[in-house]
Amino acid sequence: QVQLVESGGGLVQAGGSLRLSCEASGGTVGPYTMGWFRQAPGKRREFIAGISRDSSYSFHTDSAKGRFTISRDNAKNTVYLQMTSLRLEDTAVYYCAAGQWITTATMNVYLWGQGTQFTVSS
Repeated sequence: QVQLVESGGGLVQAGGSLRLSCEASGGTVGPYTMGWFRQAPGKRREFIAGISRDSSYSFHTDSAKGRFTISRDNAKNTVYLQMTSLRLEDTAVYYCAAGQWITTATMNVYLWGQGTQFTVSS
């Protein structure tokens, strides 16, 4: 069974940049739409970006648009989230997900990663 493992979390100063990675093991992410979600303390998990199987289409929510970029490398079974201009409110646990588009802006998740904590400091 495919397992997703996120990495790259940690501590970064506001205004800085960071790249999260999500590597799959036990299978391939090729057939799946891949996405990133995040959950801040006391808040619901929210979808922030998704990318189609062949990278021909990607979607970023308003909170991510212009600052975050999702990408994938199917040969490496890895999905990335490049984050720039980081803000305090970006602090959250970030989750990688595999699934399928429901609409062009939402996805149904079949598989979650365990999450990686990311904190933005002032």
